[in-house]
Amino acid sequence: MNSTEKERNPLLSRAAFGHDFHWGVSNAAFQVEGAWNENDKGPSIWDTFTQKKGNIYGGHQAKIACDFYNRYPSDLDLMSALGIPDLRFSISWPRILPKGTGKVNPKGLAFYDRLVDETLEKGITPWVTLYHWDLPQSLQEQGGWINRDIIHWFEDYAQIVVKTLGDRVKNWMVLNEPMVFTGGGYFLGIHAPGKKGLANFIPAVHHATLCQGIGGRVIREFSPGANIGTTFSCSYVEPYRDTPRDHKAARKIDALLNRLFLEPALGRGYPINDLKLLQRLERHMKPEDEELMKFDFDYIGLQNYTREKVKFSISTPILWANIVKAENRKVHFNEMGWEVYPESIYHMLHQFSAYPEVKKIIITESGTAFDDKVKNGEVHDPNRTKYIQDVLHQVWKAKQEGVPVQGYFIWTFTDNFEWAEGYRPRFGIVYNDHTTQERIIKSSGQWYSDFLKS
Repeated sequence: MNSTEKERNPLLSRAAFGHDFHWGVSNAAFQVEGAWNENDKGPSIWDTFTQKKGNIYGGHQAKIACDFYNRYPSDLDLMSALGIPDLRFSISWPRILPKGTGKVNPKGLAFYDRLVDETLEKGITPWVTLYHWDLPQSLQEQGGWINRDIIHWFEDYAQIVVKTLGDRVKNWMVLNEPMVFTGGGYFLGIHAPGKKGLANFIPAVHHATLCQGIGGRVIREFSPGANIGTTFSCSYVEPYRDTPRDHKAARKIDALLNRLFLEPALGRGYPINDLKLLQRLERHMKPEDEELMKFDFDYIGLQNYTREKVKFSISTPILWANIVKAENRKVHFNEMGWEVYPESIYHMLHQFSAYPEVKKIIITESGTAFDDKVKNGEVHDPNRTKYIQDVLHQVWKAKQEGVPVQGYFIWTFTDNFEWAEGYRPRFGIVYNDHTTQERIIKSSGQWYSDFLKS
C-alpha cells in the first residue's frame, strides 16, 4: 500500500491508537480446549447439553474442539509469529473443581499454570476470564445459577484460581456476557443448561450480578494491583419505526440487553424504570445485596457484534417488544444471521462511556462469521478483513472523540465450537480443520499481523 493511501487512512498504522493500546485475540475454554474428560476434569453443563439430541447444530460436540489443551504450545507459537501481543482465555471451572466445590484437581491447576507460563515466555500477555459459561454439572444439579448458594461456590472457585495465577496474571475478567448465559440458558433454553421461563431467569440474573461484584473483590484481595474488569455483550438498539410505541419498545430492549448487568455494577441498581418486569428481582434481594452488586472495576469489557432494530409487538406479552431479524430487514448479515454493521461499536462505546463511573473500556470481543473455504491450501476472507478494518475505524473515531477505549481483541484466533451453532460459523482469523486440526492463517489473520507489525 502506497504512502498516499496511508495518509488517507491512519488506521493502517497501529500507532494511530497510541502506544498504550492493547491488541489481542480472545477464546474460551469450552470452545477450544477439548480434553473434555481428561486428567480428572469433571463434566460441565455444556458437556451435558451437547450430548442431548437436537440441542446443537448438526449434533456437533466439543469433546475435542480445537484440541487447545494439547496443542496450546504450537498455537502460541503461531500467535507469536503473527505478532499478537495479548491473549484472552478462560478457566474451566470443572477442570479446577470437578464437583464444583470441595477437592481441587491439581492436574487442572497445573494445566493453567503451564499455559500462563508459556504465554509469558513467548512474550504474550495473558488476560484471564474466570467464568465463560462452563458451570460444573454437579452444581447445576443443585440449581446452578438459580441457587443463591452459587455466590459462595463462585467465591471459593475464584479464590483458588486467583491465588494460583495472580502472581503472574495481572489482567482479569470476572464474567463473560452474563446476559447471554442467563438469557440463553435460563430463559430461552437454547444454551446450557436448557432452562426456560422468567422463574428461572430472574434469580439467575440476580445471582450472576452478585457474583460479578464478589469476583471483583476476590481478585482485588488476592492480586493487589491487578487490572480488573468484567465483560458485557451489547448491541446498538434502534426503533424499527419512528413511532412512540417502537421507541418505548427499543428502550425496553436496550435496558435488557445493554444495561441489566452494567448498571448494578456501577452502583445504579437494576434499570427497573425502563423495564418493569425487573421488579420481580426485588423478591430475591437481601439487605446486603445493593453493596454486593457494586464493584469499582478498572475497566469494562465491551463485546459488540451487531445492532438490533426493535418494534412494538402484541405477540410478546410482558415485554411488548420484538427484535426484527436482519434477514427480514433486507440488510447484509453474517453466518449467525446478525446484521453486518460496524458503526454499532461506535455507538456502544459512546453509550458505555457516558457513565461517569466507567474509567476505561477494552473491546474484549469483536468479529464476524462468514462461510470460509480452503482453496489451494489458502483461505481468503476479504469480508472479514474489511469488517475488522471498518470496526477499527469506528473505534479510532470514538477514541478521537474522547472515549477512553484502550484495547481491541478479535473474536477469535482459531475457528472454534460456537455453542448451539456448533462448528458451522467460523469467526477465526486462523482456519481450523476440525477433523485434522490443521491451522491455516486466513488473509484476515495475515492482515492483522501486518497491521500489528506496522
